[in-house]
Amino acid sequence: MKRFFIVFALIAVVLAVYPFLNPSDHPQKLSGLPWQIEILPDGHSRVFGITIGQSRLSDALQSLGGDMQLAIVAATDEGGSLEMYYGHYKAGLLSGKLVLQTQAGADAIRRWRENSPKSEYMATGMAKKYLINDTDATAVLNEVITGITFIPAVNLDEDIILARFGTPAERIEREGVTHFLYPDKGLHIALSDRDKEVLQYVAPGDFAQWVKPLRNKAEL
Repeated sequence: MKRFFIVFALIAVVLAVYPFLNPSDHPQKLSGLPWQIEILPDGHSRVFGITIGQSRLSDALQSLGGDMQLAIVAATDEGGSLEMYYGHYKAGLLSGKLVLQTQAGADAIRRWRENSPKSEYMATGMAKKYLINDTDATAVLNEVITGITFIPAVNLDEDIILARFGTPAERIEREGVTHFLYPDKGLHIALSDRDKEVLQYVAPGDFAQWVKPLRNKAEL
């Protein structure tokens, strides 16, 4: 019986990693996968069915479903940012956490925080999230998505990243984390031995400005 459970666990791990390891096994039959990044003629990028810089949170709600949470996320002494959080995003056998970011104005952020029906600390204890009041939902859902963060449930490694996303234009090693930069795709992948892998997407035209703080820190 013990041998059965060991084999079963190994099969579960293989199934979880399978979508990353087999790029040629009918990927066209699935959509919404993290390496399926489409660069549009106008320079915008589309991933997870979302066009960064054009799609609104309401569009994501229609395409990704209502199993999400809208909140202002703010560290101490910061105004915060508006995010839509999917804790159980899934495309085929691949799953993970998906966070959609916006660049809502400071005045709107402050108003939505003040109207929040509930606030609580995040798991790290370093920031709080303020849930959005129903009366503010219409205005909130009209905000444009400017960035996406995906945290896959399965652990990645360098071989998987290179197989799925290709050779990065640049690599930055800093504090035990390898950063893979794909400016033409607007993609940054952070690979760490200690923490979960993080994939971050912005519009390709915004990538140079977005990655500047990381590059500046690496040069110190």
